[in-house]
Amino acid sequence: MTEQDLLAATRAAYDAVAARYAESIPERYRSSPLHHGMIGVFAELVTAFGDGDGLVADVGCGPGHVTAHLRSLGVTAFGVDLSPEMIAIARDAHPELRFEVGLMEALQVEDASLAGVLANYSIIHTPPERLPVMLAEFRRVLSPGAHLLLGFPAYDGPVEPAEAYDHATFPAYRYSPDRVAELLLAAGLTEVARLVVAPGEDPKRGFPGAFLLARRV
Repeated sequence: MTEQDLLAATRAAYDAVAARYAESIPERYRSSPLHHGMIGVFAELVTAFGDGDGLVADVGCGPGHVTAHLRSLGVTAFGVDLSPEMIAIARDAHPELRFEVGLMEALQVEDASLAGVLANYSIIHTPPERLPVMLAEFRRVLSPGAHLLLGFPAYDGPVEPAEAYDHATFPAYRYSPDRVAELLLAAGLTEVARLVVAPGEDPKRGFPGAFLLARRV
């Protein structure tokens, strides 16, 4: 499958489930204090950066619930998603916020212009060979010293950087936190902190979860 075919198939899959997704995922997010904790730390770093008015991109924003949470924490955030249906739902639910259809690998943002990038479980459909391209794009749009927060289902295999799994919407990958940290460093992003959540905290699949916080060099 070509890259364009993959994007088109992922878009169609999320368009088809957007309404159902918007009913269930925000509640799962609200019920996860560890998840909230990392988002809160990210928000504090963003608001302390520069003049405190920097813009943040929530990439793969879905129905906009995390974008709205960032705004409630004082962050000037906007959402980007591949799915037009997801963006329509986000705009309807949060008309005061900015949402746009776009690609995480090709953000319509000037170089070094953002105070932060959040990719909240939105790299999961990225094939391992494409992840360095995406991380390079995140680094491109971040201002020097600004932060990136990645959240993803984790994998602790010693050899392969990722393991494919059968996601309910579209085939996906869980990533090795150590290997992702290596890719971040290669892209010019230094790991600042990480949180690894035990497998037992995931009632659906029993996967560990990982949050990596990095800073643009």
